[in-house]
Amino acid sequence: MDELILLDYPAAGVARLRLNRPQALNALNTALRRELARRFQELAAAADVRAILLCGDHRAFAAGADLTEMAGCGSIELMQRQLHKLWQAIADCPRPVIAAVAGYALGGGCELAMHADIIVAAESAQFGQPEVKVGVMPGAGGTQRLLRAVGKFRAMKLLLTGERIGAAEALAMGLVSEVTADEALETRALELATQIAALPPLAVEQIKEVVLAGADAPLATALMLERKAYQLLFASRDQKEGMRAFLDKRAAVFRGE
Repeated sequence: MDELILLDYPAAGVARLRLNRPQALNALNTALRRELARRFQELAAAADVRAILLCGDHRAFAAGADLTEMAGCGSIELMQRQLHKLWQAIADCPRPVIAAVAGYALGGGCELAMHADIIVAAESAQFGQPEVKVGVMPGAGGTQRLLRAVGKFRAMKLLLTGERIGAAEALAMGLVSEVTADEALETRALELATQIAALPPLAVEQIKEVVLAGADAPLATALMLERKAYQLLFASRDQKEGMRAFLDKRAAVFRGE
């Protein structure tokens, strides 16, 4: 069977995961979700990986859940699949994740993109949560992550109508980080991943952890988390190297120590 996920390393410190079900527009069946979770767990433990690129192809990032294996599913069977644990492997990844989105990012595909820390969208990208049109609702964070990304009223419109939006509208409402031409999508996403991979990994991981943990905490608690993480980084060799290199007017070499 063809590999469901293609893995390569296009730049130092950067791992690229590519969904590989082109015949199904990268629809997320259980096998693909399990493989995606496994890959993220492996990359999270790899000391030489400092950033992760997540890609589909030019037609689809991921067109949604694979309804052929869900249409006849019952509630107990669905609970026993415990798919939330597979999604959690992505959510728990300490490395920065950059999603490069072209074509369809619908339903589970939109939810997958929202697990990333940065979303670079091609002009062809289409986002949406159309689950209501098939009698259900988002079940992998679509209601909650979309709400936090774009606010109540825009989220409600997308969730309750199932409408799709293009890249420009997604950018305007804060769902994506930037928009680029289709032919430049992966080059631009790789530029960002490479830029981040060259920075001190301890500081990068602390930024990600504090932003995500603090988002739902009271402001005073979130500021305390930020302050403690900031103070902790002064115990790192990379902090000494970074500040000394700045004062010496030379390029810093960060080792994650």
